[in-house]
Amino acid sequence: MARRFHLINAVLALMVMWGATAASADRIKDLASIAGVRSNQLVGYGLVVGLSGTGDGDLGITLQSLQSMVSRFGMVTEAEGLDGSNAAAVIVTADLPAFVKPGQTLDVTVSALGSSESLRGGTLLMTPLLGVDGETYAIAQGNLLVGGMGVSGADGSSLTVNVPTVGRVPQGANVEKMVENPFITNDYLILNLHLADFSTASNVADAINVVFGGDTAVPIDASSIRVLAPSDMSQKVSFASLIEQVEVQPAEPPAQIIVNSRTGTVVIGGNVNVTPAVITHGSLTVRIREDVDVTPTNETIILDDAIVNAPGDPIENPDTDIVVDEPLARAFLFDPGVSLSDVVDAINAIGATPSDLVAILEALKVAGALRAQLIII
Repeated sequence: MARRFHLINAVLALMVMWGATAASADRIKDLASIAGVRSNQLVGYGLVVGLSGTGDGDLGITLQSLQSMVSRFGMVTEAEGLDGSNAAAVIVTADLPAFVKPGQTLDVTVSALGSSESLRGGTLLMTPLLGVDGETYAIAQGNLLVGGMGVSGADGSSLTVNVPTVGRVPQGANVEKMVENPFITNDYLILNLHLADFSTASNVADAINVVFGGDTAVPIDASSIRVLAPSDMSQKVSFASLIEQVEVQPAEPPAQIIVNSRTGTVVIGGNVNVTPAVITHGSLTVRIREDVDVTPTNETIILDDAIVNAPGDPIENPDTDIVVDEPLARAFLFDPGVSLSDVVDAINAIGATPSDLVAILEALKVAGALRAQLIII
């Protein structure tokens, strides 16, 4: 009963906080996730039948799968006597969300494994979906929905739209087993921040303690906060809901500059500063053009007491033209405490390219004048 009154008081405190919190505050729901509340990946190997001649053909793995499938119904046949033109070996994947119970359904994605040209019109046969522990958590079966298509002509020409070798079966898997979740058994809730930060972790714990009082929340490290939770399951769900709605003022992110060297994209954080520095950046262009000067020659030949001038072998003289273009570089002087936005404005004023900006930032970092972490992706 006492714990119930604590929850009621927490609701009232949250109502007061929502009315007074600044617009820049974020909910814990948007900053962190509850440990153990996550999805799990499932995968299985299956067989799609009913294709219109776009299957794997005589692929060995498909013929073995057909033989194994029909043998379950008491039929004995050799793999060589089967035709896989209308069948395809596939990999089936699905995500098993947290708290999903047996009997509920999942969407599954079916991808061709062999040489099938299209899965359009096919039917996925019963396929066990396994977790990382090798246990079966769901069974998939159903008709495929394929968004792509492909056509081909007798002359070898073909046209493919989207991807016809991947399809989906909406609600095509039935959950057979539930994944154990620490949310149900633990006495604590562990909140994991999406971005690890000691200041934000401390702010989250303080905000929870303001609402629920005492030492309800204790920061464990830069990314995790341990929160004492009610033992009663119905109260624990309500408690987790209240925790998610608590608003926190996140700490300012570290000074970072993200540079994508492939696209030239530069993202600069708001806390980046530059110490006093002088920047000079110029470009040197060298153009080399190779040419050959041909000089004709004449040869004097005496024939029957007559002098004849005949063309001789031309003389080739290499001609190399080297042009060096080095424009005057402009220098920038920045005073103490100047922000990086001023540096960028000055560089943009002379029409520098993104590669020029990246070169200047790297040089500032090496010189120790850039107060930020430079990350190249």
